[in-house]
Parts: sequence; structure tokens; C-alpha cells
Amino acid sequence: MTACIVGWAHTPFGKQDAETVESLIVRVTGEALESAGVDAAAIDEIVLGHFNAGFSAQDFTASLVLQADPKFRFKPATRVENACATGSAAVHQALKSVAARQAKLVLVVGVEQMTTTPPKEIGANLLKASYLPEEGDTPGGFAGVFGKIAAAYFQRHGDQSDALAMIAAKNHKNGVSNPYAQMRRDLGFEFCRQESEKNPFVAGPLKRTDCSLVSDGAAALVIADVETALRLKRAIAFRGAAHVQDFLPMSKRDILKFEGCAEAWRRALMQAGVTLEHLSFVETHDCFTIAELIEYEAMGLAPEGQGARAILEGWTQKDGRLPVNPSGGLKAKGHPIGATGVSMHALTAMQLAGEAGEMQIPAATLGGIFNMGGAAVANYVSVLERIR
Repeated sequence: MTACIVGWAHTPFGKQDAETVESLIVRVTGEALESAGVDAAAIDEIVLGHFNAGFSAQDFTASLVLQADPKFRFKPATRVENACATGSAAVHQALKSVAARQAKLVLVVGVEQMTTTPPKEIGANLLKASYLPEEGDTPGGFAGVFGKIAAAYFQRHGDQSDALAMIAAKNHKNGVSNPYAQMRRDLGFEFCRQESEKNPFVAGPLKRTDCSLVSDGAAALVIADVETALRLKRAIAFRGAAHVQDFLPMSKRDILKFEGCAEAWRRALMQAGVTLEHLSFVETHDCFTIAELIEYEAMGLAPEGQGARAILEGWTQKDGRLPVNPSGGLKAKGHPIGATGVSMHALTAMQLAGEAGEMQIPAATLGGIFNMGGAAVANYVSVLERIR
């Protein structure tokens, strides 16, 4: 363990008409520094996660963090991007700087503003996270990509409509307790299960309630080396962290296995010296409900083709053997691309610090995070533990 989260900030996710990418960055930067109890002058490096892909006209954004405080001037600042895992890419970049002793304190910010973009352009921008020569003309955009994955999973393992609806219902129920969530409504299983005017099919067997929300928002972390962290008011340590990149074309792999996800979990758990059974909860990347279902199998919670058991038998409910997405996940919380991975780390740190409010998992000691970019292309796993 070389690094710890010592402070965080999180805006509400949703339609933020009064905000800009710049204002969101400035807001969470100040709040994260205050949370950590450190001054801007003490920060050694800044890493910004911002996917963009056409959502913002301002494409050079790393230095926007400097707008938060003049003391940031002349500090190294870099923007990173790895599709929907952009936020975790920023977090892991900070870990590398700390491990290399290039920095003792790193500010990580994740941001995206999506709702100001016309709907047709939103779909085109998101589809840039797929392999365009083979998947660029997929009807329904990125939802269409996961609609194909869901249809193929159903063909191989049987109709999983009940399981997908239960995942959606679980995450919406959990999202009620999340003050940052875009949708804080318990929709219930029946609404998520049945096609209706308010819940139409979007792509393949996926309905609107199976798809995460287009969103605006930002989150930030202050990450410190262990020695520095132990002098501050809290220290949430990285016991394990793994990044696995897979082929971009789905044609080059068995897309129903999420093998990159499985390998990232294997490496992170091995590094942490724990098994899945030791975790108190997991925040996982439910961009679509079928993704969460396959992730149950990839993380080792259920055998291949039997992921439905984890939700149908209540294992992943908030009071189950391994609560998954107690925050409501991307499904209820929203998915502002560059902010998502940072948000997952912030919410996990809140849980382990006992500061998660109504979201709190009692006596949480170890938290797991899985954030992915594309269709299981960029795969990041973190295992966190409170040491102060």
C-alpha cells in the first residue's frame, strides 16, 4: 500500500444548466481540499479525468483546475482519458506518481457535462468508445452495443429479463439514499420489468430502466502517500489497484465473459491479499444492467452463465452477502463519463470512513471498485481499506 485517499468532494449528478465544465471543476477542487484539510500550495500534482469526445467545446481542460486557486500556478497538471473509465485512469495515474515518489499529495478531479449536447450528438459521442470500423454504425449507439451483448447473453444462457429488472430496481432503491444521485426514486421491480410508454425498449432486450443516465457532474479526491496521510484526519488506503486493457474490437474476444474485468479483479485481490468474500461491498460499473450481471460472473461472485443467481437470491442487495452499488450505481446516480470513476472512489471512501449517511453499509471495512471503459476494454479495480 503506497497511497491513501485523504479527502473528497462530489457534486449532485444530473442536468446542471447553471454549471459549466470549469465551474464544476472549481467547485469540487475547493471542497476536496477543505475535506482533506490541505492547502492548494501543498498539492504536488493535478490529474484531471475528462472524456469530452465532443461534449465540450473547450477540449484543453487540464489547466482549468488552476482556476480554483492561484497557488496551483506552475504545478504539473495533466488531463487523462480512457473512455468511461476516465475517472479511474486519473486515480491510477495519481497512484503511480505517489508510488514513484514524484508526489506526496495529488489532486484528482473528474468532470463531464453531457446534457447541453443535442441528443443525436450525445449518441455519436458515446459511440466513440467502441471500435468504429466494426461497431460505428450500430443502431441505438452505445445502448445498441450493449443491446447486442444482452441479446447474445440471452441466447447463450437463457432469458434474463427478470434478473435485469431486479438489478435496475435494486439500484434505484439504493439511489434514494444517495444525495448526489440524479434519480432518487424507488421504481420497483414491476415497473422495471414491464415494457410501457414510460419504459420502452431501447436496444435489443434492454429497456430505458436498463440504461444509465446522461448526466453532468464532477467529483474530486486528494490522494497522499501513507506517511502524509497518517498525519491528516483520515486515510483510506489502496490495498490493491489493477488496470487491465483488452482488445477494442468485440470480434477479437468473447464479449460475454468480460475477461479483462476478471483479470483486473484477480490482480487487485491478489495484491490486496484478500478474496471477494472479504469485501464489505462493491461499487461496480452498471452502465447497463447487463453489464452488472456479467460483472457478477467476472468478479467471481457467480459461475459463468449463473450471474442471475446473485440478484435473484438477494446476494447483492444492501443487506445481502456482498452489497453491490449501495450508491445506486450509474443506473440511479448518473454517468457523467469523466467523473464516474472518481465518484466511485469517493463514495467508497465515504463508506469506509463511516461518512456515507443513509447509504452506509454497517461496519464496512473493505470496499471494491470496478470501473470500465468501452465494452470491458479498459478495466480498473481498486480495493480500499481505512487505516485512519
